[in-house]
Amino acid sequence: MPKNSKVVKRDLDDEVIESVKDLLSNEDSSDDAFKKSELMVEDPEEKDVDVEEGSDVEDERPAWNSKLQYILAQVGFSVGLGNVWRFPYLCQKNGGGAYLVPYLILLLIIGIPLFFLELAVGQRIRRGSIGVWNYISPKLGGIGFASCVVCFFVALYYNVIIGWSLFYFSQSFQHPLPWDQCPLVKNASHTFVEPECEKSSATTYYWYREALNISSSLSESGGLNWKMTICLLAAWVMVCLAMIKGIQSSGKIMYFSSLFPYVVLLCFLIRGLLLNGSVDGIRHMFTPKLEIMLEPKVWREAATQVFFALGLGFGGVIAFSSYNKRDNNCHFDAVLVSFINFFTSVLATLVVFAVLGFKANIINEKCVTQNSEKILKLLKMGNLSQDMIPHHINFSSITAEDYNLVYDIIQKVKEEQFDSLGLKSCQIEDELDKAVQGTGLAFIAFTEAMTHFPASPFWSVMFFLMLVNLGLGSMFGTIEGIITPIVDTFKVRKEILTVICCLVAFFIGLIFVQRSGNYFVTMFDDYSATLPLLIVVILENIAVIRIYGIDKFMEDLKDMLGFSPSQYYYYMWKYVSPFVLLCLLVASIVQMGLSPPGYNAWIEDTAMEEFHSYPTWGMIVCISLMVLAILPVPIVFMVRHCNLIDDSSGSLASVSYKRGRIIKEPVNLEGDNTSLIHGKSPSEVPSPNFGKNIYRKQTGSPTLDTAPNGRYGIGYLMADMPDMPESDL
Repeated sequence: MPKNSKVVKRDLDDEVIESVKDLLSNEDSSDDAFKKSELMVEDPEEKDVDVEEGSDVEDERPAWNSKLQYILAQVGFSVGLGNVWRFPYLCQKNGGGAYLVPYLILLLIIGIPLFFLELAVGQRIRRGSIGVWNYISPKLGGIGFASCVVCFFVALYYNVIIGWSLFYFSQSFQHPLPWDQCPLVKNASHTFVEPECEKSSATTYYWYREALNISSSLSESGGLNWKMTICLLAAWVMVCLAMIKGIQSSGKIMYFSSLFPYVVLLCFLIRGLLLNGSVDGIRHMFTPKLEIMLEPKVWREAATQVFFALGLGFGGVIAFSSYNKRDNNCHFDAVLVSFINFFTSVLATLVVFAVLGFKANIINEKCVTQNSEKILKLLKMGNLSQDMIPHHINFSSITAEDYNLVYDIIQKVKEEQFDSLGLKSCQIEDELDKAVQGTGLAFIAFTEAMTHFPASPFWSVMFFLMLVNLGLGSMFGTIEGIITPIVDTFKVRKEILTVICCLVAFFIGLIFVQRSGNYFVTMFDDYSATLPLLIVVILENIAVIRIYGIDKFMEDLKDMLGFSPSQYYYYMWKYVSPFVLLCLLVASIVQMGLSPPGYNAWIEDTAMEEFHSYPTWGMIVCISLMVLAILPVPIVFMVRHCNLIDDSSGSLASVSYKRGRIIKEPVNLEGDNTSLIHGKSPSEVPSPNFGKNIYRKQTGSPTLDTAPNGRYGIGYLMADMPDMPESDL
């Protein structure tokens, strides 16, 4: 192909932007040159075009070393802390084993189809979230920016949780564990147990006082907690070093960070099943409560969990899949990763309730012992008659069954005076019904259970190392959802951008390591992601199905996969998923309106949590988080709609036209053949729709050879045709 291509400049009105790679040479008249290129002319309505796709760009794009590495990256991103400390809580709260039914149904309706959609668009267009939605419609480019903003908000507080895990990990190398017993306080006269710890428990005290040194309200910052500041810095250093080379560095780490949690979960499951009371916990967990399953709240929470468990809308799924080859079977990947995520949640639930069953059994034994002593005192004082007690009962070694028998007898005989006796029922189910989630599960309930394990430091090290790895796997995908779109769009160096991003996030993240930082984590967790991500995914669905066109998308999938996807996805994407997402959005808004905005503050004097409403400035922050996250969508739409910014950026390797007139010429068109126009194979561009005769003579101009392979052929003469539809890439 000649090295000195010339472009005929023409003046007309409507602006069209085409990739340099999509232009055709006006000097090569051979049939071979024409066969290597394709022209895309379609009849749909006129649209803005922003194509960033080109063969030489794609060849330079990094790629996964292996399919396994890619699958582990997607699994590491989707399987996170929520699988361990959120799913078991929801399962217990919403009907036990019956909760799995709505969860699986919603996984099939919205989870797998939308996950497949994100994988497919990332693999098809080979760009991050900004580039993908710019490609489909520049007016919807704000979807990608909104995903980046949400990713940044989530990364800010998610890495704080990794910092907490690092702190507990560092404190686990000692025996006994530092949260095993309440600390003693000495004064001039005597030694006594710390009152705050005595009123709560050793693990609760250690979490709130030793680890967080928490203040009593959001408004009382209390200054920085230096232990947690150092741990947060260490967490961001780890993320930065892992991500600095992109998937070349993070991909190798995935082999450990994605697989290690499964090793730990299996070890915990085996160890847990050998503990006394573990079977009680698992039985309680999976006993179905069918009446609860019919409540709308259960379906709303199941849909929300499916949505966030797969990382939909964050951009990390799109970013990871953009490094795939075009012929990768992304349908298989979507189904595989979705079910790995589901079975990981079930495995984590088994582990959690095996351990909580063991913990409940220990607490129940203490309850039986303490109340048996009360009964003996009441017998000695004459408040109870010895005749009430069955002869086979031995209070020195009483079992839970024997105690419950005595309890029931006393309750029937002393019905009127029973409440004044102060006896407790000591049912293991009552303890298991105390549902805990999030930090309450990981840093209080689970740590308390591990203090009763033989070789407890070893299990503590394993558990918190698992939490660190689960968190890092999700963080890699979250940061990739920020870095990849920005690098693709603005052509900055990935290493520099990664370092800047991590530094900025660390300094902003200092608000989470104040003494009041835990309350800010709750605020960001509740308000920064839920509604914005739902809106983002709804817009993603609309962009692909309505604007790009579901029929064209199905053809692209057939081209990539080598087979036609099931019509099931056609109907899910076009009708069912958008409807379910809209219902979920409305339900989330209603739930947010009905729930008073606030947080649970730890009160030192009472050693209990107390609900506080957000102050006025706190409410402003909550609203600002939601508005800032979704604001890029309308801003980009208005900017594109009103043409406020010139789209012709050399950094995007694009040429802007007003129907033939060049606004900005590409750089370095001469010289290396790699910078010239290359043809595309059918798999690299959407199939052309030749609805009209596209080869014409120029009106009012000298007779030229306008055949497809002519010297002044289709590449430039088409721009002069007033009735020619524009490409709708």
